[in-house]
Amino acid sequence: MDIDRVLNNNNRLCRAVLGVRKITFEKLLTTFRQIIVEEAESKKRKRAFGGGSNGNIKDPRKKLFFILWYLKVYPTFDVAAYVFASSKSRTHGWAHKILPILEKTLGRKLVLPKRRINSVEEFFNLFPEVKEVMLDGVERPTVRSKKAKQQNKHYSGKKKRHTRKNLVLVNGKKNILLVTPTKHGRVHDKKLFDKNLIALRIPEKISLLVDTGFQEIQKIHENTLIPKKKPRGGFLTEAEKAWNRVISSVRMAVEHAIGGFKRFGATSHIFRNKNGIDDKFVSVCAGL
Repeated sequence: MDIDRVLNNNNRLCRAVLGVRKITFEKLLTTFRQIIVEEAESKKRKRAFGGGSNGNIKDPRKKLFFILWYLKVYPTFDVAAYVFASSKSRTHGWAHKILPILEKTLGRKLVLPKRRINSVEEFFNLFPEVKEVMLDGVERPTVRSKKAKQQNKHYSGKKKRHTRKNLVLVNGKKNILLVTPTKHGRVHDKKLFDKNLIALRIPEKISLLVDTGFQEIQKIHENTLIPKKKPRGGFLTEAEKAWNRVISSVRMAVEHAIGGFKRFGATSHIFRNKNGIDDKFVSVCAGL
């Protein structure tokens, strides 16, 4: 692949191929290159640094390009091998070796979302300027398991397919603050919310905006704004409809944030890798 053609072109092509702007790529590259050198120097070596087979992407710039392209396009390793003139096994190794380096890079840039918040005090320390947060569930399709038990566990009645699920917490600037650990799609959003004790970690003075799937959380977090749910066989008043429109307009931030990291094929296409690495995919793509 002609990397220079992508990186020297306009931002539109760069975002289409890598999912990030050129300036973002250059900022990531500095830290990415530094981490590669640190890891190489920290290991016990059998030969001098730089020795041995390097493959087709020995340059950190090409490595960063490859992993961003892989997350954005999410091709099979056969396709990746064809595009980068390599073998299927080698591109598989690249993806699994370079992804943790990208995750460390985003961690140093302080853009990775938190995976768990343990107390109200920790929330204040992490996000001192936040006044309101929005919560929503995000699902992505996964390969249907051959085992009946796993099929039932991952089948989402809402999506009518087998999925994996997370909850995301977003601020008004569309920044993803928290991504809960990945669970199977059968778990309801409210149950996942309760299990992670999210309501107990958000200070009362901070407004929490949710959708109608999170009923009765006002009992735990009083400062919760939730749309009015139409009663069975009944109707909403004009005032209640107006209230719902206000909530929906504010909550658009969380929908935009979810759409932002779903621009990466690794979080929107049918997940083909083994369960477990998808959690890392979600964290990295949310950080990007």
